[in-house]
Amino acid sequence: MIIHVVSSGESLWQIANRYKVNMNSIVTVNELPNPNQLVIGQALVIPVPGTSHTIQYGETLWALAQRYGVSVQAIIQANQFTNPNLLYPGMSIIIPPITHTVQPGEALWQIAQRYGTTVQKIIAENKIENPNLIYPGLQLSIPRPKPVIEVNSYTYQSPANASQTIEELNPLLTYISPFAYMITQNGTLSPAIKDEPTVENAIKNNVTPMMSITNFTTTEAGSNLAHTVLTTEEYRKNLLNDALRIMEAKGYKGLNIDFENVLPEDRELYNQFLQEAVDFFHPKGYFVSTAVAPKVSATQAGLLYTAHDYEAHGRIVDFVVLMTYEWGYRMGPPQAISPINQMRRVVEYALSVMPPEKIFLGFQIYARDWKVPHVQGQEAETFSPQEAIRRAVKYGAAIQYDTTTQSPWFRYTDEQGQGHEVWFEDARSAQAKFDMVKQYNLRGVSYWALGYPYPQNWALLNDNFTISKR
Repeated sequence: MIIHVVSSGESLWQIANRYKVNMNSIVTVNELPNPNQLVIGQALVIPVPGTSHTIQYGETLWALAQRYGVSVQAIIQANQFTNPNLLYPGMSIIIPPITHTVQPGEALWQIAQRYGTTVQKIIAENKIENPNLIYPGLQLSIPRPKPVIEVNSYTYQSPANASQTIEELNPLLTYISPFAYMITQNGTLSPAIKDEPTVENAIKNNVTPMMSITNFTTTEAGSNLAHTVLTTEEYRKNLLNDALRIMEAKGYKGLNIDFENVLPEDRELYNQFLQEAVDFFHPKGYFVSTAVAPKVSATQAGLLYTAHDYEAHGRIVDFVVLMTYEWGYRMGPPQAISPINQMRRVVEYALSVMPPEKIFLGFQIYARDWKVPHVQGQEAETFSPQEAIRRAVKYGAAIQYDTTTQSPWFRYTDEQGQGHEVWFEDARSAQAKFDMVKQYNLRGVSYWALGYPYPQNWALLNDNFTISKR
């Protein structure tokens, strides 16, 4: 799949003709409500062979040609470059597919063997209806090998909605984590949502349910609660035993520990508790993971950061979710929610103290709409990337793309004359994050949170990776 950015005056019919695809296929993969309503700057996923690549600092066409197994000239032709030397970070370009011309007497199994792929993958890539009817001179697109990753998704949807999401997305999910069980004053656990239908549906659809426990709410930071539990042996035992009881009763296969705003002086106590949890659950066949604040150094200070010891988490638990989002906080000023430049700093620090096979990149899948000028204490509205596009269409707003953060945004004025600034995710920003996962060979992606429609993400996730099951 490739990504196309709508230019002034372009219609969907023109775009479909350019890429020689059926217009309805573009409508379907992007879930466009009205094919006649496109806005300048809107990114569209085009379901054709090939790959979109986001240019990073220092990359050249020669290096990309070597990496993807095509010629420099093929890349230039695919992108209709007038000056191939004018590449810049954040620029999205098309990498054409590897092509093979069928020779007389050649069979699909021989072609598959030559390129290290399978007959089934070639058939799927080229939409071949009858594999016996290939002929000399036919040009075939050869699918590139895809990295294998794991995918986690947190959810606080209702049971019915969560079950429906699992039914729709189960091939793309390794884990699902209903959020969450709240820790009480004596270490026992209280469910924030009804999770039984979600867990049952996950197991039925070969998705591993992961139990999430936390110490905070939208109104309470949880610092003192974490301190009380971490400093009291009886309460820690209550927590581990209650978690085990629930996991055994409901069918959870592992635990995700999300202690936030832990007091800096409780850092070592938190590390010790993680070791206790691993020693308790591993012999019983359960895995243990954590979620950590987005740090860029070991010495980063602050209530969110100090007690999250990346080196200890990477050493002790099975894997770690980096919460690389919320720079664009709902109560703060408008900005990118998941800026790629900041995410990269977090990932590179994490890689300095833990192996890549333990790291999940956090990926938020929602948009925010701030009133502007921003007034301190004023809360932004949170909704789906699909709703962001709908608003851009409604108000005729051209979508901008910030190349530093690799995030789309736009401004509009509503019917009351109030200004707004919207930051969201689109196909380009998703691809930039997937490129980073591949660049650093990370274990996977962790979404926060299911329930926000974002069809482009799931189409590109499937196109970029093979999702493993546990």
